[in-house]
Amino acid sequence: MSKVYKIATLPGDGTGPEVVAQGVKVLKAAAEKFGFEMEFTEFNWGGENYLKTGVVLPDDATEQLKKFDAVFLGAIGSPKVAPGILEKGILLKLRFDLDQYINLRPVKLYPGVECPLVGKKPEDIDYVVVRENSGDVYTGMGGVSMKGTPNEIAIQEMVYNRAQVDRCLKFAFELAMKRHSKEHPWRGLSEEDKAKGYTSQLTLCGKTNVLTYVFNLWERAFHEMGKQYPQVKLNYCHVDATCMWMVKNPEWFDVIVTTNMFGDIITDLAAMTSGGMGISAGGNLNPEGVSMFEPIGGSAPKYTGLNVINPCAAILAGAMMLNYLNEPEAGKAIENAVAYITEHKLKSLSAGKMGYSTSEVGDLVVENL
Repeated sequence: MSKVYKIATLPGDGTGPEVVAQGVKVLKAAAEKFGFEMEFTEFNWGGENYLKTGVVLPDDATEQLKKFDAVFLGAIGSPKVAPGILEKGILLKLRFDLDQYINLRPVKLYPGVECPLVGKKPEDIDYVVVRENSGDVYTGMGGVSMKGTPNEIAIQEMVYNRAQVDRCLKFAFELAMKRHSKEHPWRGLSEEDKAKGYTSQLTLCGKTNVLTYVFNLWERAFHEMGKQYPQVKLNYCHVDATCMWMVKNPEWFDVIVTTNMFGDIITDLAAMTSGGMGISAGGNLNPEGVSMFEPIGGSAPKYTGLNVINPCAAILAGAMMLNYLNEPEAGKAIENAVAYITEHKLKSLSAGKMGYSTSEVGDLVVENL
């Protein structure tokens, strides 16, 4: 009897339903090819539902999602709804309630994709950012005093405890160990490093010279845990230097681990260096619970219903989900199919310029699994 995975889909707003439909199409084809089943249950939470009902999320939303093996998200965000209502009320709430404490963002330049960095090739841009996803200024701790007056005060606090830091670092160290293979050999390591027995590199991205309280905690924990992973070379970069090297020498990076806010910023820069939002996927992970996978490009409302949006990011989010569900062969097949069509089929990654419609791109991936 084949394994059956139960997946909750949140198509969301704008072009979200269109890209989710293509992701589901590809996932079903991969499941059939590799001998397992996927059952999809759709939830209509998003901007339109909020405008109709006044409810951002039902009270039992988290409990409903805990019954599934994973969540497949399209995009949340509507120009008809004030900024922050949907983002905080759906995305942040689900991440926190489901304790999805890792945001995982692969940074990979696929063949045939135009790179804005002169001279950089696919072998130069292939690293992963591990963003801590449960702490920092996103917890909402702080407040406002004397609002609307010339003396208004606004405070939003960067908050971390040691347990949050340790569990994020452990995930990052384990990932660095796993990435060393024929596919990812010696990234960022010199011949001298290899001679010392290092097989991979983990870079802590922070700001130890200014944010001395929070990053003293991160840095101490980083070096203490590093003793358990002697094959992983420890590296450190201030966040501003990280941005600089991501543009100048992305080949130096293997795995980057960082805080919630810095991770939010540098992963969008990383996405643009590897071809843009149309091909960038991410996962909000609870390694012990339910995780959520999504394209990172947003709802792109101006393209809604035109069948021109690029679904590759959503399709690659599906591949990430299969890896999480321990179906790596199927996940790799999807990734390889996307790489094939970016090199041989698509004229561009931009909406309306691909040479194919949204649904035709999904068909191309299925054909090339």
